[in-house]
Amino acid sequence: MNSLMQALVLIELSITCAMLCIWVLQKFSPNTIPLLVKVFLVILIGNIFFWPLGMNLPLVTYVRGVTGDLSIVLTLLLWSSLLPSNKPAPIAFKFAVAIISLCFYPFALGVGMVDPYSWGYGSLALLVAVLFFALVCGVANWGKGVWIIAIAILAWAAHWHESANLWDYLLDPFLAIWALIALIGMLYRKRRDKARSGYLFRPG
Repeated sequence: MNSLMQALVLIELSITCAMLCIWVLQKFSPNTIPLLVKVFLVILIGNIFFWPLGMNLPLVTYVRGVTGDLSIVLTLLLWSSLLPSNKPAPIAFKFAVAIISLCFYPFALGVGMVDPYSWGYGSLALLVAVLFFALVCGVANWGKGVWIIAIAILAWAAHWHESANLWDYLLDPFLAIWALIALIGMLYRKRRDKARSGYLFRPG
């Protein structure tokens, strides 16, 4: 059973790597890639990541050795980003992830006397907070956020990954970096637009 779970986790990461490659390809493509082409590329690239390399291990195992298991939240955000009807995550969600990351990682790495990472081992308060956050996503009319968090909680309850800590299913450094970059980009665009507006409507 354990070997089966390991294989499923590697399949998940292979699909994620394929999705990331397609996402980068879409960013540099002037035209929208059709859904059927995306599905074909996911199958093709995902299989490539299972090809043996070096010590007869799949390429994805080396990726996992560097990145570890990505959070379920980041995985589902990336997977859903390639759907035709995808709506980008609201800025409020990115802001919340950025703030939580800035508060979480310094303390989890030993700054101060509080260790929030330990709360992930069955803390009822953390679970209630996560459920409340999902409720806020629902009230804000972002249904995708609700089911992403719900699946992350179910994956944690089922011990889908090796970790038994809820934080590892909700947050990872790559998700934190994505949120911080998105937030900085938003602030930069607002400042740029404000500067342009001031220039256009300047007296004289």
